Amino acid sequence: MNVYKTERIFKAAQNTVFSYITETEHLLSWWGPEGLSIKEHNLDLSQLGPWSSTLVNAEGGIHKMSGEVFAFNPPTSVEFTWAWHNNHDERGRETRVRLEVSAAENGGTKLVLTHSGFESREVADKHDIGWSSALRKLERMANS
Repeated sequence: MNVYKTERIFKAAQNTVFSYITETEHLLSWWGPEGLSIKEHNLDLSQLGPWSSTLVNAEGGIHKMSGEVFAFNPPTSVEFTWAWHNNHDERGRETRVRLEVSAAENGGTKLVLTHSGFESREVADKHDIGWSSALRKLERMANS
């Protein structure tokens, strides 16, 4: 299975980081790469069920994704499916995302993001750009 995995350490407490990665009010501050804004959303990862978001870039390009939250275990993890939509609003290949938080070794909170189910290593690696950019926004929020 082709997997993208990354870790980040935050100064904030575990409960705080968990709320940042699951609750709508916080997700809207960091969801999506830098330079993109959220046009539409049903973005609440704090409960089981469907979610979706549509991002738009400066040139007006649309990037829509959707899925379903299938595991919610506060204050440690949330898991959901993820699929990009094409220009005809048809869902593509479904992948899975797991966000897991735990106490960091030297204080603060460790976040492990695992995005799995990609058709190739190349596609998994391409997700580093978007996730890294979004997580930089989350880091600024959680470390301030």
